[in-house]
Amino acid sequence: MAYTQDDLTKLQKAISKGAAEVQLDGERVRFRSLDEMLRLERKIQAELGVTERPTRRMHYPKTSTGWR
Repeated sequence: MAYTQDDLTKLQKAISKGAAEVQLDGERVRFRSLDEMLRLERKIQAELGVTERPTRRMHYPKTSTGWR
């Protein structure tokens, strides 16, 4: 099954509402757990090439007189 951005949006809305059922590609899908929904969300994101994780950046303070 090829997922669409619309499927991802519907799934994310269902997760945020706490719903256990979603209509994906014309089929009503009932999930057993939140973990199952999150796994499918990651799978759809991978297929669509969408990344939700922001890149982590390290910031180092610069001082001219040292720490006080």
